[in-house]
Amino acid sequence: MLYRVIDRADVPSLVAAFMERYEVVAPVRRGEKYVFAAVSDFDEIALDYPTTIASPKKYFLPATETLFEFDARENAVTDYVDEVRPRVLFGVHACDINGIMNLNSVFNDPRYPDPYYRAHQDATLIVGVSCTPGDTCFCHLMDSEEARPGYDLFLNAIGERFLVSIGSVTAANILEGACDVREATDADRAAFRAATRARQGAFNGAIPDVQEIPMLMDAFHEDGFWDELGGRCLSCNACASVCPTCYCFDIRDTLDPGAETGRRERVWDGCTSPQFAMVAGGHNFRPTAAERVRHRMYHKLNGFLATHDRSLCVGCGRCAAACKVGISPIEVLKFFERKGADDGE
Repeated sequence: MLYRVIDRADVPSLVAAFMERYEVVAPVRRGEKYVFAAVSDFDEIALDYPTTIASPKKYFLPATETLFEFDARENAVTDYVDEVRPRVLFGVHACDINGIMNLNSVFNDPRYPDPYYRAHQDATLIVGVSCTPGDTCFCHLMDSEEARPGYDLFLNAIGERFLVSIGSVTAANILEGACDVREATDADRAAFRAATRARQGAFNGAIPDVQEIPMLMDAFHEDGFWDELGGRCLSCNACASVCPTCYCFDIRDTLDPGAETGRRERVWDGCTSPQFAMVAGGHNFRPTAAERVRHRMYHKLNGFLATHDRSLCVGCGRCAAACKVGISPIEVLKFFERKGADDGE
């Protein structure tokens, strides 16, 4: 990995250089919260932000996306070609970069690659930025507190300068042209280590570090804990809406007025929806909220791991903040911790 150092005062010039060729999407303040949105000026960007309401997933997997158009009069189907804008996602936290890497594993599967997703991915550069964890952050427990691959640049804050990790030639060239770039010194590396230690110490110690989560998911698969969570679940799908790694979708046909033309669309869906597991004939494989909540947690903490060798959950904590009844992987970790304490008595 190649490292360089720039001053914090150079970042506006870097953003301006990106804006010459790309749409820049970055975290911006909306009231008391933060969201990812297109910006036209560096002053709109909030780099020292806590977790945004929702992840930047929508720039790779839009909430609604046209797949093709059809004309019943001509019995014709036309491939839909969206205008994918070259884009820079600027100021992305490590957990969200790891979330995008998880989505890449799904949609770039060589057996059935998704051309729509790939078009967005190929047109997008990612510039990450280090952060300070909030109360619901537990990325360090999901091995997502660092972004290793998956970015073009990553800005590690070390006081009034950034230690920049360089991940692509394209971004490196823009960095070199826009900023006063210099080699990292021993002092810079020492400052980076100190910042990393401080960040590690800022995580919420009340969120337990539980080992062997996949085994525990299997061992307590039938526990009444899931009924308790299901009794609270509102089936609102708020968790899936804000999650950086939920990738389930539905396919629907939308007709134009006259019902002779229309389009086939891919739309976000979520496994906590009561209709999600319903099949032809009206059978529902997961008819109760308890089964649906358990399935969601199982996939996040175990199922995806078995196939892709990493948890689908990246510990961003957004679902914990979004859920109105306190359901999140954090509650599952606390449940496992309680079970461990009970077994030790």
